Amino acid sequence: MRQQFSIQRAETALLAAALVFVSVSAFGQTRQGFDAAGAAQAAAAPGEMVQRLSSDDAVKLALEQNLGIQIARINPQISDVGVAQARSFWAPSLSTSVQRQSQTTASTSSLSGGANSVLNGSVASSLGVSQQLPWGGSYSANWGSNRVTTTNLFSTFSPQLNSNLNLGYSQPLLRNFKIDNFRQAVALSKKAREMSDVDLHSTIVQTARQVKNAYWDLLYQIDNLKAARQSLELAQQSLKDNTRRVEIGTMAPIDIVDAKAEVARNEEAVIVAQAQIEQAQDLLKTLVFDPSTPNFWNIRIEPSETAPFQAQAIDVQAAVRNALDKRTDLRQARNSMQQSDISIRYFRNQILPDVNGFVSYITTGVGGEQLSPVDLAAISAGLTPNRSVVANRGFGSVLGDVLQGTYPNWTAGVQIGYPLGTSTAKANLERARLQYQQGQTQLKNIEMQIVAQVRNAARQVEANQKRVESARASRELAEEKLAAEEKKFAAGIRETFFVFQAQRDLATARTAEVRAISDYNKSLVDFEAVQEIAVGGGGGQITTVR
Repeated sequence: MRQQFSIQRAETALLAAALVFVSVSAFGQTRQGFDAAGAAQAAAAPGEMVQRLSSDDAVKLALEQNLGIQIARINPQISDVGVAQARSFWAPSLSTSVQRQSQTTASTSSLSGGANSVLNGSVASSLGVSQQLPWGGSYSANWGSNRVTTTNLFSTFSPQLNSNLNLGYSQPLLRNFKIDNFRQAVALSKKAREMSDVDLHSTIVQTARQVKNAYWDLLYQIDNLKAARQSLELAQQSLKDNTRRVEIGTMAPIDIVDAKAEVARNEEAVIVAQAQIEQAQDLLKTLVFDPSTPNFWNIRIEPSETAPFQAQAIDVQAAVRNALDKRTDLRQARNSMQQSDISIRYFRNQILPDVNGFVSYITTGVGGEQLSPVDLAAISAGLTPNRSVVANRGFGSVLGDVLQGTYPNWTAGVQIGYPLGTSTAKANLERARLQYQQGQTQLKNIEMQIVAQVRNAARQVEANQKRVESARASRELAEEKLAAEEKKFAAGIRETFFVFQAQRDLATARTAEVRAISDYNKSLVDFEAVQEIAVGGGGGQITTVR
């Protein structure tokens, strides 16, 4: 009897040792699976298209397909239209007209030769061009001609041919000499064009940052699912081992409840981790792909990279200098200050006296069928005078007189105007100066905030680097603790509670390590981005005076 009991004890010890070996072996395989690069990921669901991407590939696709970038790329084109519209003020304007007129009036003169009415007819045409010049001056040139017929006895020509050329030029000498509202509009439109380029660059950098962070978030969620599954495998192995112990009578059936509860808790963690992967997938897809892509929502992105951890030295001073040179919000602020300076120059010019010099030149020509003088004696006798054509000057002769300046008319002068009392331009200038002074202080504030943001981003990198080292050490200790607790439990000197607690601690440590590595990589992305765009808050706005 005693010998049989000894044999049973020996068999129990051997079985317990085997269970310990199986548990440690499973733990070692789990740990190896956790650390190995390129571990198997969740299989794609039926109908899904798997696309492997690196972080650089994701950024390249986003630059081509991201809707936000596509929207931002249109802004420079809109600004080009604005510049062209402002320059259109200087485009020459051409005008032309042709008209015919017929007029019959009652005769009111006793010298009408007995006629009851006078019939006048004319055909006129004109061609003119005018232009506002980029240096403030303006010119106009008009050429006109007409043919007039009349039954009036005292008209020298019938038909009469007229032609004239009218040239004029006006130049501001004080107000609107160096700058006017047209030149202000063109200069501001060019600055707006530069601003649209800065905005586009800001959108590209911000989108690239979002894509990289979303990529690392997806990779973290995948690694988090791996850790959850590894914890589930440990819990399932513990349940299997405890079930065997119950079967051989070394453990009470009631003690298996804790193992089942631990399995259920880890199953829930796996379900939650899978849902978080789907959310991360959707976020990355909306940043990388165009919604018009076929099967957009059925694409599954599979990261081709593992979450790397490479400690990097941070040069804060160089990053600050780079940020003060490249930051888009600072470039926008400087651009706004330049726009304000343009407006100040315009308002300062508008308070000057309005002095304009002008010159005009008019030359005319007259021709047609010249009639003989009127016989007043015949009219007095009540007879209709007989008039004959004594000369005929055609339109070529008339045009020759105009081009040769046979009958010139010159005019030159100066116009001066000055408002009495406080003008609107003075009030605008004073407001513009105050806003420019305010903008200078805001610019200093933005520079200070940029330095603070870069320094904070550098501290985040250093802190996350230390977090990774600490989390890695914590995970290694948790693994050792779990192995020790399993050995103690197999030897019968520990309860299942301590084993499950060690498993939970290991799961927490694994998740913390994965999160720390992800946060470290994201902090590196932010450290690079903060040197070009505002990350986590930006500087103030500068009001542009218009």
